[in-house]
Amino acid sequence: MSKRIDVSDLNVYYGNFRAVADVNIEIGAKSVTAFIGPSGCGKSTFLRTLNRMHEVIPGATVEGQVLLDGDNLYDPGVDPVTVRSQIGMVFQRPNPFPTMSIRDNVLAGVKLNARKISRSDADDLVESSLRASNLWNEVKDRLDKPGSGLSGGQQQRLCIARTIAVKPGVILMDEPCSALDPISTLAIEDLINEMKNDYTVVIVTHNMQQAARVSDKTAFFNIAGTGKPGKLIEYDDTATIFSNPSVKATEDYVSGRFG
Repeated sequence: MSKRIDVSDLNVYYGNFRAVADVNIEIGAKSVTAFIGPSGCGKSTFLRTLNRMHEVIPGATVEGQVLLDGDNLYDPGVDPVTVRSQIGMVFQRPNPFPTMSIRDNVLAGVKLNARKISRSDADDLVESSLRASNLWNEVKDRLDKPGSGLSGGQQQRLCIARTIAVKPGVILMDEPCSALDPISTLAIEDLINEMKNDYTVVIVTHNMQQAARVSDKTAFFNIAGTGKPGKLIEYDDTATIFSNPSVKATEDYVSGRFG
């Protein structure tokens, strides 16, 4: 189920402005890859190109290739909606649908994709998705209550369950813990460590310790100055990036000397 991603010569534009330049990266299946770097260096923009989410912004275009197990996601015949069911996304702020029950939140993506599902299959999917996001024991007795009634950390795990329910191969996470308290953050980090058994996980984070704790590989992005495009500076095993990076800018960033 988990899939690998190969990106070659990727450039991202907003209108005429090149936001991200010349990214080449291979993201292995069943692994956690962290994107780090200062604000405005293109991490989140690049992340959104991996499931064509950036296209919802008017004027956003991409040059280059993003291959998912060898298939180019940007081929002319490829439907972006299909791409987004294969590559799920968890956002910075928990965004459960406020008027929906916990159960309906989990099933929302499945229903959006117009998949017909029986009541018993839906019940099984809700339970397995909530178990996979370590939320089942906390909510199993109130599945018909609104998702908005959960705590912030629980809401984020509900959003992860909603993503898992669609059965993607890849899960993208854009600073999934930045709005959460330390205990909820730890719960999400534990979950990320478990998720790589089944999924390819890519996470954008500003938290160096988090990148060091959860990721197998780390990509450092940087920007030469205002108005310049973000670039991938260095990509290696996380232990190497944090202890023995080959580029001075990477060392300066991870040691807290800038950014």
